[in-house]
Amino acid sequence: MSDNPKDDGPSHGPNFDYQPALPISNGKTFMWLFLSTEIMFFAALFGTYLVLRFGAISWPSTHDVHLAEIWGATNTFVLICSSVTIVLALEAAKKNNASLAKSWMILTTLLGVVFLGIKMYEYKAKFSHSLYPQYPHSQIYEKADVYYSQAVRKRLAVLKAELENTTDRTEAQNEQLTLVDSISLDYVVPAEKAIREDPASPAGRILLLEMADAIYPRASVHDQHKRSTHAAALSSNFHLASTSTPAATGHVQGLNDLYPWLKLPIMIPGGNMWVSTYFLLTGFHALHVIIGLIAFAIMLTKTLGTSNAGLIENVGLYWHFVDLVWIFLFPLLYLF
Repeated sequence: MSDNPKDDGPSHGPNFDYQPALPISNGKTFMWLFLSTEIMFFAALFGTYLVLRFGAISWPSTHDVHLAEIWGATNTFVLICSSVTIVLALEAAKKNNASLAKSWMILTTLLGVVFLGIKMYEYKAKFSHSLYPQYPHSQIYEKADVYYSQAVRKRLAVLKAELENTTDRTEAQNEQLTLVDSISLDYVVPAEKAIREDPASPAGRILLLEMADAIYPRASVHDQHKRSTHAAALSSNFHLASTSTPAATGHVQGLNDLYPWLKLPIMIPGGNMWVSTYFLLTGFHALHVIIGLIAFAIMLTKTLGTSNAGLIENVGLYWHFVDLVWIFLFPLLYLF
């Protein structure tokens, strides 16, 4: 027997509390697992974009494809603000202030709608300039060659046939017909003639480039935001511009801008790959934003008190991920 009486009693080891599961809720565990798959999905998209972007022979500048940095920056600010508001909604729910939590949730939803509204405005700008992701909608040609010239000639032939077959043509339609003939005679015919007579000569190539610049001038090859000199010279003899010219667009204006009804094929080196990647990346992100807005709408039907704080936290994790993805998309698409 030990001299120390404390040693006579039974020995007790350390006490451990048995934890039957992870120290977080099942809902949060599921959300983190789901977000891990989303991270892999967008990482694959970003990696593919970088390979295509830096491996392409040519790539259009942002202004060549009517992509304005101001709208991308505005959308970044909107999503960051929405991440703040959903955190405030969570804090209000933890304090069982359901009305305040719902107010912050409504504001988060409105900011998400603003983001989609700006994105729709950007998409409209692309569609109005014939920047579509795939054939047959897309009118983008990678270089000014005989195939591009042929496409322009076919489009002019269609326009001319439609105008000539119109009974009781108005004065405006007569001017449209004259403009179609002028474009053909001033650009298409000389370029194709030069190529036929001497295919090896750069003269035909130069004429094709002048035609492409007149139809769709690229901002990257112009120093100032003004009309293409070729388009201005051709349109100076017509009054159609006063009725057909869109509002100031902040970019170099060509014949397709001055006369939207023309819808002539355009030339953008690397343009088809750009529109495909742009609409793929921003489209998938917009889809995730829509899913988040649906989740917000469902939560707004509930009492956002302490009992639903976990739900707000889980949806908030998803929304923070959507915000983080856009923070990567903004510099990739708008700044490089």
